[in-house]
Amino acid sequence: MLSHKAKTILNDPRLIAERDAWFARLTSHFGRTVRNRPFRLLGRVAGWDNTTLKYTQPELWVEHSLETLADMIANAAPEPADEGKFRPWCVEGWLYGVHFIDKIFGCKVYFTDDNWYNDYLPYKTGTLEMPDLDTDETWALAKRAAIAFAECDVKLPLFGTDVLSSTLNIAVNLSSADILSAMLDDPDAARHDFRIINETLKTTRRWFMDTIPAPQLQPSVSGYRTQPPGYGQLCGCTTHLLSAAQYADFIAPLDNDLLGIHPHGGMIHLCGSHARHIPAFRDMPNVKSVQLNDRAAHDLRTHYETLRDDQLIYYEPCADMPLERALELTNGGDRLVIVG
Repeated sequence: MLSHKAKTILNDPRLIAERDAWFARLTSHFGRTVRNRPFRLLGRVAGWDNTTLKYTQPELWVEHSLETLADMIANAAPEPADEGKFRPWCVEGWLYGVHFIDKIFGCKVYFTDDNWYNDYLPYKTGTLEMPDLDTDETWALAKRAAIAFAECDVKLPLFGTDVLSSTLNIAVNLSSADILSAMLDDPDAARHDFRIINETLKTTRRWFMDTIPAPQLQPSVSGYRTQPPGYGQLCGCTTHLLSAAQYADFIAPLDNDLLGIHPHGGMIHLCGSHARHIPAFRDMPNVKSVQLNDRAAHDLRTHYETLRDDQLIYYEPCADMPLERALELTNGGDRLVIVG
């Protein structure tokens, strides 16, 4: 049972009002009522550690994470008056890392060298079937954790879902290059598998939306890709492997559909070379932001100049795109959410 001290801290009306004021400011950036000024973000997250507790007793993991978060809040140093940075308090589990959905589909998933990996599924492209979520042990663990969080009745922390990824990411994780070859050699088979994965992702997302209070629900990486309530996220990592035509034909409609189940659309995470897809992102009405880190951040200028005026850019500074340059390229930080 959550301690009285932790419950009091995590229901502090002052902290909740402060969080909601920051959300209102961020919403103003999405609504374009704020221009030529960046928004700064760096949340604080409990629960990302790879403890076995979340895989055996998810209810206790939630309790432990909330107690840890309450201690973090109680011991946090005062922020400088001019900090000007949104620091949401978050709980997030990351069951099986980025291979959560892969395991639900039946992949062998294992932890080694400080990271999660999976083995490919032995199946023929075009024959993928929907997983039985009602009997799946991995999905049951995730549900138990989310339900435990909701039942703790603490209003301050954000709850980040497990990595619900994207259709293309999961397809490549399940079959390696087979799905990429099928896009050329057997497009109907590829479309079948993409459709199965997309429907599975929609089902899991809707369950979280029905379970976690909307003001607290965030997609994965909740402290660093925080969006106002009602926005979703998908992982665009593997679009690095596709031509612009392939993405626009096979994947963009599915990605737009997936983000469309969220009340306000959402974000595409990018970390590689994706600039050729920017025209597609621009034309997807449910894409409200892109998130750039590492190699993707090198293309900040192209994103800023090519995306719609109402699409924000979440940007993590890196050696090849330092903050000073990013501000210069975006007219002082227009449409820019700086993370870190």
